[in-house]
Amino acid sequence: MKQINHDNLDKIIALRHLLHSRPDLSLQETGTMGILKGFLRENTSLELVDREGWFYAVKRPAAKPAVAPIAFRADMDALPMDEGISLPYGSIHNGVSHKCGHDGHMAVLCGLALELEGMEVSRAVYLIFQPAEEIGQGAVRCAELIGEAGIAEIYAFHNLSGYPENSIVYRRGLTQPASEGLTIRLLGKPSHASAPEEGRNPSAALAELVLAAQRLSEAPHEGMALCTVVGMQCGRGDFGISAGKGTLSVTLRSEQEPFMKSMEARLLQRAGELSARDGLRLEHEISDYFPETRNHGAALDRVLRKADELWLPAIEMEALWRASEDFGHYLKRCPGAMFYIGNGECYPALHTTGYDFNDGILKTAVEVFLALAAAE
Repeated sequence: MKQINHDNLDKIIALRHLLHSRPDLSLQETGTMGILKGFLRENTSLELVDREGWFYAVKRPAAKPAVAPIAFRADMDALPMDEGISLPYGSIHNGVSHKCGHDGHMAVLCGLALELEGMEVSRAVYLIFQPAEEIGQGAVRCAELIGEAGIAEIYAFHNLSGYPENSIVYRRGLTQPASEGLTIRLLGKPSHASAPEEGRNPSAALAELVLAAQRLSEAPHEGMALCTVVGMQCGRGDFGISAGKGTLSVTLRSEQEPFMKSMEARLLQRAGELSARDGLRLEHEISDYFPETRNHGAALDRVLRKADELWLPAIEMEALWRASEDFGHYLKRCPGAMFYIGNGECYPALHTTGYDFNDGILKTAVEVFLALAAAE
């Protein structure tokens, strides 16, 4: 089993730190792509192909391939969060930082590119650098490559705190749920606070709608299902004005996409009833949609075999990871698997200011990807 070259490991650690220092928000990854393409051009001869807002690299076999192509995905976007900790390579952009570890995911894919350089491959190996994972808009674009290139299997990993460092963490079948953001606007008519009867204040309807949202999570259902209030606003807090507009934002999350959509329908139905009662206009929008992420059995078995050959401990998750992931768009088009690599049992959690990607797992991730890239 081939292990990563130590010089290559040093290169991707330095690359990871550079990427960390210059994070880009979703759909704004131009600078990040420039760093990645510059690194790949300088260090490899892989073919680079630009697409609208993303790109991929491909290592092609010298002879006619006997096996269909394989693909690996890394996400490129950062979060709208301050760095929060002192790092020599800390973010230079206020309010933007890599607190989910996508800097490490990109560095791993570049590490795979370094290892593929000079190797003979029996099938094409595609490395997909995807935008906008955090808002659920990236994979749906990039997944078109599956059919275009005839990709037969695809893999991705995510770093995950709370598990032993360098352990391979996995779940069969559903590993991450579907989710979406639902924003409901109740539009009435403002009036002087001394004469609320002359306006149409949406506060009562909004309050009842919040309770209805809470009951969605409490109602009997199969598997995990949540309706989480993430924001609400009614009026501007001006003591002389009776509010004329209210907004409620919730995240709907479920093991089953159809049940998630049924929660959406029930909440909108209740919003319609309340709006009609109180003479309000109802508007809504859906955002940050994520499909279910369901691993394919044979693909996950390949991951576990390679982990065993690399002497890596494997830990099966008892419950799904509740966070959303847009990798499911690829898995709807071809077999593949999402697995996780432990950061450490007491490592800071993702999406917190204390978090920074653990460089100690880069080697493991590259070696698992490299083992998967080899045809069997």
